Amino acid sequence: MKFKLKRLDWYIIKQFLGTFVFAITLILTISIVFDINEKIDYFLKPETPLKGIVLEYYLNFIPYFGNMFSPLFTFIAVIFFTSKLADNTEIIAMLASGMSFRRLMLPYGISAAIISLITFILASYIIPPANETRINFQNEYFKNKKAEVVRNFQIEIEPNVIAYFDRYDDRSKMGYRFSLEHFEGKSLVSRLTANSIKYDSLYQWTVIDYIIRDFNGMEEKVTTGARKDTTLTIIPSDFLIAVNDFEKMTTPELATYIERQKQRGIGNIQSFQIEYHKRYASIMASFILTVIGVSLSSRKIKGGMGLNIGIGIALSFSYILFTTISSTFAVSGMVSHFVAAWIPNLLFSLIAVYLYRKAPR
Repeated sequence: MKFKLKRLDWYIIKQFLGTFVFAITLILTISIVFDINEKIDYFLKPETPLKGIVLEYYLNFIPYFGNMFSPLFTFIAVIFFTSKLADNTEIIAMLASGMSFRRLMLPYGISAAIISLITFILASYIIPPANETRINFQNEYFKNKKAEVVRNFQIEIEPNVIAYFDRYDDRSKMGYRFSLEHFEGKSLVSRLTANSIKYDSLYQWTVIDYIIRDFNGMEEKVTTGARKDTTLTIIPSDFLIAVNDFEKMTTPELATYIERQKQRGIGNIQSFQIEYHKRYASIMASFILTVIGVSLSSRKIKGGMGLNIGIGIALSFSYILFTTISSTFAVSGMVSHFVAAWIPNLLFSLIAVYLYRKAPR
């Protein structure tokens, strides 16, 4: 039998997506007003260009925050629209005509799939380059959160090759009290120490006032010099990690970056790992919250739409709370990053199953 969407399905899909767009547009408008109020002092500075505020900051601010809150407003849109249908006894009429609740869920599922696909594509491929423009503008004219200095940093740049910086300053491209050690198994075969090291270009560095000690059994050969050009397979961005750097990476770039940093023994990449798994977990979030929303609001109750919307908002914010708490556990190392990203979906899946079974038939 050939599957075909009915007029009622298209009606629900249009109303669902229309309510979602309206809700997220409304909250984005409010967010922009509050953001302007918060940053008005920066905007009024003569060096802050109006064109940059509009095109570089807010043009990229809108998709970023819209996508961030899309699961929340998917839920609110479902609650609002379905409560309205239930309040007008339209759902009772649908079920009385022989339509099953499972069949009623079909257009909702299609709508949730559309939202999930769009938000995943935006988060994975479109928003990260836009975030880079927005964050760079923010760093230049508002508050610079770019990581420019690192201290006491050690990194494995190649197998059995360990580099150490006592301090690196990206503003001058200079590192201080630098060392480079080569191992064969557990044996140290060469060690370079330098008072300073300068980053020149891609993988090209210059060590200054250096000493090289080569070890061959009990023998030691010492070489000194004032300057030496060398190739190191690291660049400053490998170890200068800012809190929002993961926002500027597409999902494939994020996966490559995480794997590369893990191979080099860098430990402060928890936020990158959480973000990677959250992008995939957010796909299911829209479906789970849609099932909860329809199951919760499809019954006509004495409290009317207001009660359903209130319960929906409470559940929405509890979902955000669980997401925040689980991310904190992942950063502290109490749970894995995969579990932290998916545990809110697991908990709310149980709620969805319970409410789905209790929904009117």
